Amino acid sequence: MGKSEEAKKLFLEGYNCAQSVAGAYAKEMGMEFEAVVSMSSSFGGGMGRLREVCGAVSGMFLVAGAVYGYSNPKDIQAKKEHYERIQLLAAKFKEETGSIVCRELLGIEGKDAGPEPSKRTKEYYKRRPCPEMVALAAGILEQYMAKQDKNHEISNKIL
Repeated sequence: MGKSEEAKKLFLEGYNCAQSVAGAYAKEMGMEFEAVVSMSSSFGGGMGRLREVCGAVSGMFLVAGAVYGYSNPKDIQAKKEHYERIQLLAAKFKEETGSIVCRELLGIEGKDAGPEPSKRTKEYYKRRPCPEMVALAAGILEQYMAKQDKNHEISNKIL
């Protein structure tokens, strides 16, 4: 099963968008699944159901930080490269969907932002693009990581 399918499966099990994407990459992050879904739980519903940045996108960024992020705050080049990476991932998602903002993706500007999670019913899944959003974000990241691995292999062969 690819990362898109794995993330979608997690969402359909009840995990939020961020948990679904990040959880699909727990192994690549070198972390236990339970720790990853706990750590990413705040980002569902566009950050605590505030309907801001899509949880699937936040999950994608969380994984990118764990795998490729910088840790030295004085390493300006590493920071720049990481921000470029994040902007590239966001642009790919936005290219496919038109936005990275939860309320825009859901078409609910100014509505449905209370803290109460929506019940996961058949109707919920019929009207929500979320399963497709988590699959898309996980797939974008999977393609990005495959390309990075391939570039790494090439640079190792040159050395």
